[in-house]
Amino acid sequence: MSESRQTHVTLHDIDPQALDQLVQFAYTAEIVVGEGNVQTLLPAASLLQLNGVRDACCKFLLSQLDPSNCLGIRGFADAHSCSDLLKAAHRYVLQHFVDVAKTEEFMLLPLKQVLELVSSDSLNVPSEEEVYRAVLSWVKHDVDTRRQHVPRLMKCVRLPLLSRDFLLGHVDAESLVRHHPDCKDLLIEALKFHLLPEQRGVLGTSRTRPRRCEGAGPVLFAVGGGSLFAIHGDCEAYDTRTDRWHVVASMSTRRARVGVAAVGNRLYAVGGYDGTSDLATVESYDPVTNTWQPEVSMGTRRSCLGVAALHGLLYSAGGYDGASCLNRSWGQDTFLSLLSCGGGPGAHSAERYDPLTGTWTSVAAMSTRRRYVRVATLDGNLYAVGGYDSSSHLATVEKYEPQVNTWSPVASMLSRRSSAGVAVLEGALYVAGGNDGTSCLNSVERYSPKAGAWESVAPMNIRRSTHDLVAMDGWLYAVGGNDGSSSLNSIEKYNPRTNKWVAASCMFTRRSSVGVAVLELLNFPPPSSPTLSVSSTSL
Repeated sequence: MSESRQTHVTLHDIDPQALDQLVQFAYTAEIVVGEGNVQTLLPAASLLQLNGVRDACCKFLLSQLDPSNCLGIRGFADAHSCSDLLKAAHRYVLQHFVDVAKTEEFMLLPLKQVLELVSSDSLNVPSEEEVYRAVLSWVKHDVDTRRQHVPRLMKCVRLPLLSRDFLLGHVDAESLVRHHPDCKDLLIEALKFHLLPEQRGVLGTSRTRPRRCEGAGPVLFAVGGGSLFAIHGDCEAYDTRTDRWHVVASMSTRRARVGVAAVGNRLYAVGGYDGTSDLATVESYDPVTNTWQPEVSMGTRRSCLGVAALHGLLYSAGGYDGASCLNRSWGQDTFLSLLSCGGGPGAHSAERYDPLTGTWTSVAAMSTRRRYVRVATLDGNLYAVGGYDSSSHLATVEKYEPQVNTWSPVASMLSRRSSAGVAVLEGALYVAGGNDGTSCLNSVERYSPKAGAWESVAPMNIRRSTHDLVAMDGWLYAVGGNDGSSSLNSIEKYNPRTNKWVAASCMFTRRSSVGVAVLELLNFPPPSSPTLSVSSTSL
């Protein structure tokens, strides 16, 4: 190179102090990276290929990530080809989007980067309202220049996932939205999604798919239940990433024989028995705030019911109202006139709750009275499995198709079962344990919708009824229940690849008639939750 023959060499685009520090580092192998020099040191180290210093600078910047500076660090990493820091900073932006969207750095982002963020499936937000507010804030920061971008931005906001009241009270009332024909089409699409809940499987698009933050992991929640002379309102949760149980907030009502399901990022506890009476009340758990809040009550009291989530809707079927096994119950239609589906009180054994509108509506009755029934979702349909009809334990199963609002029979199980655990894993419907009218069972069978037949698989290690069964991380988890003589805190999990059940970490409370569901969470445990480390026990 020509520089090899020069007595003086001019180094361009390099900070003199940074160069001095790097020369000293070459002789001493020591350098201090801090806020005062990292922004000059990193590009200089990159230029001179001092990768050790470059990595140290990236590590320091990674430790300094904050909502107020993460966008700037992301841009700095991109400019200097620090790929690991770039990925980490971008992941931080997605995970802390609610706070990032309130910063000056966000308001100064170019359109392309805003579109990239708000269209991401990995955006971590408690509700889609946060995305809508962030978009409007960015536009209004320079409204004259940016108002033209509103349609493109609104296509990235998942309007169908907004509540009905928010759509009508905020989105439809916003002049920046109303004055764009393309935005009106998006609003109509969202309202149609609310208007026809039974058609959501057909109406689904990328804008109806809930976001899931990258790095989130499954957390199993055990809700309520009972043990000797006690009905529980307390709840606990198990994180597979740490193999630890945590105490979470207690429900406002004690509930055994409760139905539990997850819709979006919330957990719903439906009906149940409080030790005195059967319940129609419903409450939901927010893992971000670690609190339970009341939801609209069902039209009838139900314990021993089946509950499942499908297309963002919560279904409750069968159960017991304190007097008889339900074949009649009342469902309510309270949509606003704009979204009214018609209908009213009627004799039905199943109800559907829409969290977006906060309303319960009647759906078609099952053909059979069922309490101690479990319900699961498979291939866009609901399956009501077994139960007790006030005279016998049932092996029958029926399928509900929401698009046509009808129940139809499918192949009966190999065994009669009430109070069994039911879950779906890898396209098959599993039923574990339960009671056949004579004893608690440990047998397990699964149903293939393609074959239309049941087959036996490996039995559980413990006889269980009034337990619950969930799929998580490719395993089935059988949680709590009763073995015929006492309530259980033990858990076992099934591996479909080996066809074996093995012990999992025990709960620290015995829970029969328990409700269990799984949420995908980024940060866990919730605020102020004690932690218990419970080792696995042999079964």
